[in-house]
Amino acid sequence: MEDAFVYIETVLRAFYKNGYPPVLVIDELQVIGDLKVDDLLIYKLFNFFIRLTKELHLAHVFAISSDSLFIEDVHSEAMLEGRCRYLLVDDFDSGTTTAFLEEYGFSNDEVAVAWEHCGGKPVYLIELMNYENREEKLKDMLVLRTGEIETILKRINELGGEIIVEDTKHRVSYEKLVGALKKFVDRETINMNEVDEISKAFLVKKNILFVDPLRKMIKPQSRLDLLAVREVIADA
Repeated sequence: MEDAFVYIETVLRAFYKNGYPPVLVIDELQVIGDLKVDDLLIYKLFNFFIRLTKELHLAHVFAISSDSLFIEDVHSEAMLEGRCRYLLVDDFDSGTTTAFLEEYGFSNDEVAVAWEHCGGKPVYLIELMNYENREEKLKDMLVLRTGEIETILKRINELGGEIIVEDTKHRVSYEKLVGALKKFVDRETINMNEVDEISKAFLVKKNILFVDPLRKMIKPQSRLDLLAVREVIADA
């Protein structure tokens, strides 16, 4: 592992020119969160990032993850105090979404329906562009996501489930999962402390909920997830 760090540092030195440091982007970093090489690899990696940035001023480093609990854990680490910044890459706002869709020929009605179902999530908006009957596609997307969430809850209810939090296995409670999701029936965001840690970890791992560690709030992963959760809870 040390050889790999030496190699990366050597490459970055080769790209460093005229006081302009290169930018190193590490995507989906959570996949090595539990990987051990003598010790947890994640700690070795962030110590290396600190060396590259704060000590050597050799590069800018962006560590990207779609796992918001992993981001929360990393952001709270004492070794990163004052050495990193948390940047939320969020969905488009309404104005940006409207401008984006109009650029690709969406009518006013199509923009309104797309915003109602998808919000500003780029991956869903791009998917819509490939369909002529966009309203029908949105209905299909909602039915699919509703079915996925129903299946997740049904399996926990019938088969049970466990999740590892703080290196310990915990039983996932169907009743607590439903209770957590019910909080979104009439709200789009809730406080982090309104959901027990086991349910929060499970629903985030399943990409149903998203935790924003700076604002201390929880929300569904997308507008589509919010609508799907409300459909599921109405029948729970």
